[in-house]
Amino acid sequence: MVSVINTVDTSHEDMIHDAQMDYYGTRLATCSSDRSVKIFDVRNGGQILIADLRGHEGPVWQVAWAHPMYGNILASCSYDRKVIIWKEENGTWEKTYEYTGHDSSVNSVCWAPHNYGLILACGSSDGAISLLSYTGDGQWEVKKISNAHTIGCNAVSWAPAVVPGSLIEQPSGQKPNYIKRFASGGCDNLVKIWKEEDGQWKEEQKLEAHSDWVRDVAWAPSIGLPTSTIASCSQDGRVFIWTCDDASGNSWSPKLLHKFNDVVWHVSWSITANILAVSGGDNKVTLWKESVDGLWACISDVNKGQGGVSAVTEGQQNEQ
Repeated sequence: MVSVINTVDTSHEDMIHDAQMDYYGTRLATCSSDRSVKIFDVRNGGQILIADLRGHEGPVWQVAWAHPMYGNILASCSYDRKVIIWKEENGTWEKTYEYTGHDSSVNSVCWAPHNYGLILACGSSDGAISLLSYTGDGQWEVKKISNAHTIGCNAVSWAPAVVPGSLIEQPSGQKPNYIKRFASGGCDNLVKIWKEEDGQWKEEQKLEAHSDWVRDVAWAPSIGLPTSTIASCSQDGRVFIWTCDDASGNSWSPKLLHKFNDVVWHVSWSITANILAVSGGDNKVTLWKESVDGLWACISDVNKGQGGVSAVTEGQQNEQ
């Protein structure tokens, strides 16, 4: 059974597009069409506004927390074509870097696994994906994948810094050879996988199954089992689970999780990667779990608007 633990009155003056907890689950960042980013202390069921960050000149689509080993850092992206990186210094949140290298709305930001350093991937409606890497002394290096998705990129998600199969294979003592990878979703109906080779980003795979814009992609966390997993959702109402069993990452196969009656905006994995949260145009969040026989079943749905929660039985699934 799922229960609503806390409701936060953000006082945003327009639609909220994203809400993200920090690493420790003590702070919540939200962003809105009112052009603001807000940070709340949500410890012990409270909701204290810590910061109201103003710097964007259009709707703010997404926020992303960096790993706390780099301090308290939050990235935000907006329709105004900007990416802003905010940092807390001595209890005060300030803008530490502003990236203006895109020609259209920036729709998604995602921090790389912390082992790689402070690297931010940004996907834009101009079709490009930018990678911002912190090089020290307040400097950021920019790499750009031009024309990553024709008509636009809607989502980016990093692969975990875990070598597939490393949990089972005995470590040989040397440091594993991590290959940086991330997935992206776009208006060309494609999910793409990118990998870094000799400091350059190359398209590794094109995953085709959706029949309309891909709205979100989420690479599942991993503890080193052989299978890699990505979830994708689309304007076409469908959610696919993509799996790859070979370490080379060459063959991905899709499985349809569910066909919803409306656009599906977001997919998000639990930290243990066994539960997927799906939110869509029907104002519902549904939670899905894979059974032993490999079938995905809805285990509960949360009616966002009303804050009501109900467990879903097998018979109800097909009606959703």
